[in-house]
Amino acid sequence: MAVLNVQREKSVASPTFLAEADIRRGVESLYFGYSHLTRSIDEELATQGLGRAHHRALYFIARQPDLTVSDLLKLLAITKQSLGRVLNDLAERALVESRPGPVDRRQKLLRLTKAGVALEARLFSSLRDKMAHAYDNAGEAAVTGFWHVLEGLIPESELDRVIALQRGP
Repeated sequence: MAVLNVQREKSVASPTFLAEADIRRGVESLYFGYSHLTRSIDEELATQGLGRAHHRALYFIARQPDLTVSDLLKLLAITKQSLGRVLNDLAERALVESRPGPVDRRQKLLRLTKAGVALEARLFSSLRDKMAHAYDNAGEAAVTGFWHVLEGLIPESELDRVIALQRGP
């Protein structure tokens, strides 16, 4: 059986990159790319009885140990009620723990448990592999451009929060 090895040319934006067709291509690529990226972790989440909202909470708590509930609410842009359900599920599974703040005892500081760290690491490993493959195929300049486009989608008022995440804990 012969194996067909088709090399696809890398796409180059046209000079009319602001035309509707090119914008639609970007929206569709973003949608399908993200969809396939997150599907790579859905099976692992399902075995835990968790969904993507749980993953997002695990991810951001891992990025910022002792993250406050109010800061997590801002990062996830979901309702307090939705976050409450997610955090309760994660706490019941001993993946996340909370403790009172050192100054304001009403403040809840979130941290992953040992099991939470292990699960988040497994999930991130799958995401990292897919992103690294895509980055490697695109090349350094394209990755930089990709970051600029994504950062351009973030409202100016939220960019400081994103930059703080990129600096790490």
